[in-house]
Amino acid sequence: MTEPANNRLERRKARTRAALIGAARAFIAEGKLTAPILEITQAADVGMGSFYNHFDSREHLFQAAVEEALHDYGEALDRISDDLDDPAAKFAQNFRLTGRLHRRNPQLSKILLHDRPSLAGPLKGVTLLARRDIDAAIDKGQFTVADPELALVIVAGAAVALGQLLHDQPERDDAEATDQVTEDLLRMMGLSGETAHKLAIAPLPDIDDLDKHRPTR
Repeated sequence: MTEPANNRLERRKARTRAALIGAARAFIAEGKLTAPILEITQAADVGMGSFYNHFDSREHLFQAAVEEALHDYGEALDRISDDLDDPAAKFAQNFRLTGRLHRRNPQLSKILLHDRPSLAGPLKGVTLLARRDIDAAIDKGQFTVADPELALVIVAGAAVALGQLLHDQPERDDAEATDQVTEDLLRMMGLSGETAHKLAIAPLPDIDDLDKHRPTR
């Protein structure tokens, strides 16, 4: 049975878009934010005309690449922590997995650091999950912060600074540093030292499982 032409066309368009997004992620991770569109299309192995069938500009492509990376990573984190019904434990696990990401997936790490989460507009990806878990932990009486928005500012700042530190100091133990920051954040938000420590050293799912839970495009 012959496949309808429109199905083949849609698959080709999806492959072209995915190739452009993949190339854009690599350029962002390498800090090549002013690369010519021709260079991007060559890296993606697509024609220049195909680029404009999907994106208006290089900036539009880079924005889409960052947003999709954040969305996909956030979804993967959410799925891997789906069996946890304790919001403080979810918060801790997500922060600890993200801290370990910087060494294990440098490209995605640099994309996350490039984005420098904006907290003024709609939350997305990891930031959305963190705010959700902070609010849930407050409702459950675990976190005692007076202003969850300010708490999120501190968490986001700590996550970005930690990621940059781990890139700048490759000799530093990433797991140990991440767990210590996690414990400090949990204590800051109202957990006892004992509870914060337990959550900061609790067994983690295999970080490689994040790739299995990441949506395919």
